[in-house]
Amino acid sequence: MDAKGAVARINLEAIRHNLNVAKRLAPQARAIAVVKANAYGHGALSVAAALPEADMFAVARFEEAQQLRAGGIRHPILLLEGFFNRAQLEQAALQNFHICIHHLAQLETLEQTPLTAPVTVWVKIDSGMHRVGFRPEQVEGVFARLARLPQVIQPVNAMTHFARADEPDQNAVTQAQIDEFKQLTQGRVKATALCNSAGVLAFPEAHCDYIRPGIMLYGITPFGDQQGTDFGLRPAMTFTSSLIAVREHKAGEPVGYAGSWVSPRDTRIGVIAVGYGDGYPRTAPAGTPVLINGRKVPLAGRVSMDMATVDLGPEATDKVGDEVILWGEGLAAEEVARHVGTIAYELVTRMTARPRLEYI
Repeated sequence: MDAKGAVARINLEAIRHNLNVAKRLAPQARAIAVVKANAYGHGALSVAAALPEADMFAVARFEEAQQLRAGGIRHPILLLEGFFNRAQLEQAALQNFHICIHHLAQLETLEQTPLTAPVTVWVKIDSGMHRVGFRPEQVEGVFARLARLPQVIQPVNAMTHFARADEPDQNAVTQAQIDEFKQLTQGRVKATALCNSAGVLAFPEAHCDYIRPGIMLYGITPFGDQQGTDFGLRPAMTFTSSLIAVREHKAGEPVGYAGSWVSPRDTRIGVIAVGYGDGYPRTAPAGTPVLINGRKVPLAGRVSMDMATVDLGPEATDKVGDEVILWGEGLAAEEVARHVGTIAYELVTRMTARPRLEYI
């Protein structure tokens, strides 16, 4: 018996490979590697340190950028949500953080704050996401105000974010965003960035000056009906645990809380040392696959905080200590996500502090 708890094995070579896939798809563009949300659960500092060939890194929050700097990352870092207050703006200028400006309140703070060093600004344009960003009718005025500021490196840059680039049947929506953005920025900015992972993969005409590969760095596709390997990507995270019990189980007996699953036959039940306390989704229904000894077996019963149960089958020879792959090599996170009714982004980013990250 040699059972182990949940471990996420992170393959840094796979992440380097995936960045190179993105760079080959957009050979004229520079690459902003997106490492927000702890590099989508893969460990931001370790991932950034493994990608010296990235031209820049991007995070959502100021604190994430600080952690990279404290860990020795010297690349420029783009704050996708910009700064939240004047103190963050002042530090961004000192630490070579590029700042996204997406709201008039940010612009006003920038206008009112003298800086010890000028800052690189990316103007976020709302070309159709309608979440953050300056509306088209505001853009000309924003550019004019920024052009007057000595604390801003001139000329400024511009970016936008696609709302439906991951939906192949909505290409016209994305194309309208591309056309709107190019019309608003033509001849007015130093550099542009439009493409998230879906844009990198599906809209080469929008690669422009910078691409922003995010989920694809981790071997996961943004397209719900496909998986990363379809695009030559390699899964970076293999989330594993092990069997801590194998039990004989009679037909008609339930398993787990609320007895939501009842076996239709005599079988063997495997108990896995993983649960929502590790980040495995409680909402995963019976039938969601895991990989044990090279074969897919289905969840049986509800996922609890620390354990999940699977129907191994009546002829199973699996034993305590055998490894269980929850997603990763051999079982795509996208496939698991489809069973759960979510997206693979959520699976990898919701990992808790309990599973150990092992880098290979």
